[in-house]
Amino acid sequence: MFIGHYALGLAAKRLAPRTSLGTLFVAPTLADLLWPVLLLLGWEQAHVVPGPNPLLTLWLDDIPWSHSLVTLIAWGAVFGFLYSARGGDKRAAIVIGALVVSHWVLDFVTHRPDMPLYPGGPKVGLGLWNYPIADVIIETALFLWGIVVYARVTRARDGIGRWGFWALIVLIAGSYYSTLFTPTPTDMRALAVFGIIFAWVYVLFAWWVDRHRDAVTSGRPVPL
Repeated sequence: MFIGHYALGLAAKRLAPRTSLGTLFVAPTLADLLWPVLLLLGWEQAHVVPGPNPLLTLWLDDIPWSHSLVTLIAWGAVFGFLYSARGGDKRAAIVIGALVVSHWVLDFVTHRPDMPLYPGGPKVGLGLWNYPIADVIIETALFLWGIVVYARVTRARDGIGRWGFWALIVLIAGSYYSTLFTPTPTDMRALAVFGIIFAWVYVLFAWWVDRHRDAVTSGRPVPL
């Protein structure tokens, strides 16, 4: 699952209109922001097995701290608490915590059985990635839904808010669809560095664009 996580971040703007889209992107992708760092540190392991299915070339051998259900619940609780403590409203904090945990739910549906319930515990996964066409259709539908929701509950304040938003969408979508036709790098260090850079580019781009859009309710801007 890739653009499906960003879809939830986009759609969450309806529930947390005062929260930056950058924050709403960090929450559902926190596991993927942590994973490459832990991979570089040697705390988690993965390897590449080339094959005809581009969704199954990356094997996640051990991802207990970034992707297990229990640790993501803990990460979500910490993230939500810190957001609330810094002046964010409690509803948004709950949304943020739920978004963090949503990563495990979506990955459970798509991954092979490599999603741990807790560090050292059993690994599960329904394996939607075994059916790449179905996975792409579902992710695309989720992403389109997220775009529509965000576009309806926000309004561009200027050109950056209008065209920057669509540039962000094209960047995320292009990154996703291009991976379906390009081989996965076999150098895990390079893969991790690449993952860190692009994941934070999406977050910072979303934060910037969202600053140029107003959240709206019934056609009226929401005070931020």
